Amino acid sequence: MKVNVYLLIFGTIGLIVAAAGVSAFFSYQGTTTNNTALAGSLSNLHDYGPAPNFVGIAGWVNSPPLNLTDLRGKVVLVDFWTYSCINCIRTIPYLNAWYDRYGSGGLVIVGVHTPEFQFEKNYTNVQAAVRQFGIKYPVALDSNYSTWNAYKNRFWPADYLIDKDGHIRDTHVGEGGYNTTEMVIQELLLNAGYNVGPGLGSNSVSATSVNFSQIETPEIYLGYGTARFPIGNTQGFSPGQVVDYSFTGPMQNNTVYLSGRWYDASDSVTSSGNRSEVFLIYHAKNVNIVAQGNSTLVTVLLDGKNISGSYAGSDVLLQNGVGTAVIGSARLYNLVSGPTYGWHLLEIIAAPGTRIYTFTFG
Repeated sequence: MKVNVYLLIFGTIGLIVAAAGVSAFFSYQGTTTNNTALAGSLSNLHDYGPAPNFVGIAGWVNSPPLNLTDLRGKVVLVDFWTYSCINCIRTIPYLNAWYDRYGSGGLVIVGVHTPEFQFEKNYTNVQAAVRQFGIKYPVALDSNYSTWNAYKNRFWPADYLIDKDGHIRDTHVGEGGYNTTEMVIQELLLNAGYNVGPGLGSNSVSATSVNFSQIETPEIYLGYGTARFPIGNTQGFSPGQVVDYSFTGPMQNNTVYLSGRWYDASDSVTSSGNRSEVFLIYHAKNVNIVAQGNSTLVTVLLDGKNISGSYAGSDVLLQNGVGTAVIGSARLYNLVSGPTYGWHLLEIIAAPGTRIYTFTFG
């Protein structure tokens, strides 16, 4: 899960329940949950009080504007997400399955899309992501963090389950805990007078399985204003400038090194030369980047060689033994999808105009 530390620093947000491990744009390796094992009644669920309404919404996808008051008698699942977040993306198949299973029987799911990056405020971008992920439930664009702040939320993803009377009865942040969350959904639906059948069970949902204990590389941000760790180059970041990067000597694990000309922005770096490269020694199975370009090409190498078919990610096309990805709209791109977890050297050769925001791992 991610935490937005910018809002935390200025004291504008908190959590309805306490959570540990807070740091700048932290990608949580595991889950935190307040889900409670059920014993046939709501007495086991804490009542956190009335849920805040949807406020300051810039637009809606898949729905006209919704109001929690009008949803009394229903069970509502409010899911805070943003479309480039890998943790959010991996939870969407479960949300889709619950909507298919219970959406016509009393459950309303509202995805509150609160952007991490400026490009995620764009309605067309969000609409395209909703189509890509097969989301049919309503999505609210919380572009100014109004509803996020009303819930005192600070994590992506974060779920709030609301009962028929409009009270928050359960919260969950991060990935996992899907079976327990479904149990709570069923209990709230039964209490609201709806019929429910057997649960789906998380094993029946087609979704990416991640062993967080095997991922030894944390999420890496490449903007001078968002980076949690410095890059490996001795030049470091030069805000608002193009730098001709170079490096010598052995590379450190889990550290990004730049080569060639790169422009340093607050939230990203942009290739500005004909031989701009990124190097990273990582430990994971899958590697993704959040990136943007104008149909610009990046070439992907692994362990000093052209990436092979057994490691090429879903956005990598292999032609004549060379793996390339076309970077267009701002989104998450899967570059490496390996068979096992392990240490590897990733090299990216980026055509001019390629803008890279983050590395994420699975």
